[in-house]
Amino acid sequence: MNAQQLPSVSGSAPVSVSVIGLGNLGQALAGAFLAAGHPTTVWNRTAAKADALVARGAVRADSPAAAVAAAELVVVAVLDQDSARDLLVSVAPALPGRTVANLTTATPGPARELASLVEEYGAGYLVGAVYAVPQTIGTDDAFILYSGTEAAYEKFRAVLDPLGAGTFVGSDPGLASVHDVAILSRMYGLFAGFFQAMALARTEGIKAVDMTGHLNRWLTGVQAALPEFAAEIDAGRYDTETSSLEMNASGLRNILTATESQGLGTELIAPLQRLFEDQVARGHGRHSLARAVESLTTEESAEAAEAEAEARS
Repeated sequence: MNAQQLPSVSGSAPVSVSVIGLGNLGQALAGAFLAAGHPTTVWNRTAAKADALVARGAVRADSPAAAVAAAELVVVAVLDQDSARDLLVSVAPALPGRTVANLTTATPGPARELASLVEEYGAGYLVGAVYAVPQTIGTDDAFILYSGTEAAYEKFRAVLDPLGAGTFVGSDPGLASVHDVAILSRMYGLFAGFFQAMALARTEGIKAVDMTGHLNRWLTGVQAALPEFAAEIDAGRYDTETSSLEMNASGLRNILTATESQGLGTELIAPLQRLFEDQVARGHGRHSLARAVESLTTEESAEAAEAEAEARS
């Protein structure tokens, strides 16, 4: 069966689902399917991890191939993409006509390669980027971005949505992973600034819990600028009458100086200063600080970085 011509789920009969991989995420996924009334088969290398789910009504498969054979929708949540690939290759004969939703963390290139392989086996394929801790699966706090076989998503979206609100981001299987890397980059950038702030506060005996209250109050307002920055980046136009690169380069320079004077390292925020200064040096000091993104993406800046590295060596 062509993976792009999957039939719709008929009627209101519950769809059979298998969950392969019963770590914390897999346990939560299987539990959500059971709670939604779907016949659920589970498999894990350590069979005992299925015990609690079996007690709730799940069926324990004795092999990954048996788990695939038991269900229309096969959800994979294993350690890493290599493990997912090995597993899916091992069950290739059972895949034709089924849909695989791989919720294992992946990077774009391997996600595309595995999608191509699974589709060659005759299965629909979805890559899912999960934004939830296991405890929030099945609640309004969870959401999942999917990419891959659009027909497969449309067929099973009503089955998948109880895990967390789903959004299909495109037929390129790597797109969910691209979104994931980008979103998590933003998250870790937030953590970096937070750790820098807490280290600075601690040098003067300010409690982290007290500083965090002020920080969250300020960041709520700052977050409102992000959609405007995003529009500037998409348009490639950075005119501004407010927060310019020149102004922010000066302000961040003062922060770095103050941080060093407190005996702290600046490794977490100094890279941003280099982006600001790069754009100012190119004559863009009066533009919006969102233009700093160009110093990450242009060939000219890459060549400049290489020259700087050579000069230091």
